[in-house]
Amino acid sequence: MRVCVIGTGYVGLVTGACLAHAGHHVICVDNNEAKVKLMQSGQTPIFEPGLSDIMQAAIQSKRLEFTTDTAAGVEHGQVLFIAVGTPALLNGESDTRYVEAVARSIGSNLNGGYKVIVNKSTVPIGSGDWVRMIVLDGIAERQKSEAQPVLASVGGGDADITTTAVVGEYDFDVVSNPEFLREGSAVYDTFNPDRIVLGSSSDRAIALMQDLYAPIVERQFAEHASAPAVPVVVTDISSAEMIKYAANAFLATKISFINEVANICDRVGADVMQVAKGIGLDSRIGSKFLQPGLGWGGSCFPKDVSALIHTADDYGYESQLLKAAVSVNERQRLIVVEKLQQVLKILKGKTIGLLGLTFKPDTDDLRDAPALNVIENLSRLGAKIKAYDPIISQSGMRHGLSDVLVETDAERLADGCDALVLVTEWQQFQTLDYAKMAKLMHTPILIDGRNFLDQAALEAAGFRCMGIGR
Repeated sequence: MRVCVIGTGYVGLVTGACLAHAGHHVICVDNNEAKVKLMQSGQTPIFEPGLSDIMQAAIQSKRLEFTTDTAAGVEHGQVLFIAVGTPALLNGESDTRYVEAVARSIGSNLNGGYKVIVNKSTVPIGSGDWVRMIVLDGIAERQKSEAQPVLASVGGGDADITTTAVVGEYDFDVVSNPEFLREGSAVYDTFNPDRIVLGSSSDRAIALMQDLYAPIVERQFAEHASAPAVPVVVTDISSAEMIKYAANAFLATKISFINEVANICDRVGADVMQVAKGIGLDSRIGSKFLQPGLGWGGSCFPKDVSALIHTADDYGYESQLLKAAVSVNERQRLIVVEKLQQVLKILKGKTIGLLGLTFKPDTDDLRDAPALNVIENLSRLGAKIKAYDPIISQSGMRHGLSDVLVETDAERLADGCDALVLVTEWQQFQTLDYAKMAKLMHTPILIDGRNFLDQAALEAAGFRCMGIGR
C-alpha cells in the first residue's frame, strides 16, 4: 500500500519506518531540509533502539523515502498520516497550528482518487470534523486560485457528522488512529501493540486502514508470532480521540497514586516497594506503572493530562482527580531535594551529582524531564550541579543545562561530590563501580530517586543510601 507520513518527529518517523518494514511503500515528508537530508542518508535524528536498522533496511529496499515536497507525498499516498507535534500551550490547551497547516496543505495538494487522511497526532477531542473542514478550505483555496468554481457535497449520518467529503473530483475520509508508543520501546510497541484504535464513520476508510495494519494485526513481525491477533477497536472519531487521552491520564494517575503512597510510607516506616508488589498482584490493579520515584514527564503524559483537564473545563466540568494527579507529580519532583536537605542540611556550596537526565531511559528526550526541576531547585539553593547521562553526555545537547557541568562518565561525576542522585533508571547504572565512586566523593551519599539500585550492595560499597518511600 502507498503511504505518506507528514511530520518526522518521534511518532511520524517511527510510524513511517515500521510501516515500510511491514511491506508498504512509504514517503515521509518534513519541511526541515537538513533533517530530511540526514534521514535520506540513513541516519535517525532521534535516539530510539532498533529504529536506525529498520530505517536503513527500508531505504535500501526502496520502501522508505524522505522528501520536503508535500505535493509529491500527497500524490503518492493512499493513506496520508498527519504526524506533527501538538505541544501544550501555557493554559494546557493543545497547540494545533501545525496540524492545521498540514491539513490545509493536504487540501491544496489533493489529486484525483480516494484518500484516507489519518490523525496520528494527539489532537483535541472533536478534531476529526475540524480537520475535514480545514482540508476542504485548502481545496477551496486551491480551486479559487485556479479560478474554478467550488461545489461541496458532504454526506450525513444518524449519530454523528460523517467525515466523508467530496469536492468536485476530490474524495476523502478522515480517520483518528491514536498512537500508544513508549519512548525507548516504540519500535517494539509498533509491532507488538496491545490494540489498534480506528475512529471513523466510513466503512470504506476503516476497511483500508485494516488492510494497512493487517501484517501487524496478524503479528507477522511480532516478538511472539503465535500470540492472538491484535485487537482492533473500531469506533467513532471522538471516542478514538478520547481513548488516547484517557489511557495516558489513567497511567499518569496510577504513577501519582503510588508516589502518594510512597510519601506516606516514608512517614510511617513502611516499604513502598513491598506495598506495590502486594497490591500489584491484585488482577484488578496490576503491577505496571506502580514504580515510585520522581514522577512522570516527557512529551505525552504532561501534555495529554493538561489537555484533558482543559477540555473538561471547556465543557463546564472540573476534573478534580486529574488536577490532583498533576499536583502530586509536581511536588514529587522536589522529594529528592528535600532528602538532600535532610542529610546534608545546607545545600549552598555543596556539589550534587545527577545520575541520568532524560525523563526515562533509552531516549534522548529532555522534555519536561524531572531532572530539570531538580536542577532548578538545587541551583536556587546554591548547590553546584554535575550530571552524567549515557546519551546526553555524548550528544552535546545542553538546552536547559546551562547551570550543569555535564561529565563524560560516572567516575568523573562522582569526583568531589557531596551526594549523588539517581534520576533516570538507565540499565548501565546497575553495573557501575560504586566502590570506586564512593572513594572519589567528599561524602558517599546516594539518593535513589527511582528505587532502582540494590541498596545493600551500595551500602557494602561504602554509600549511605536513601530511596523513595523506603
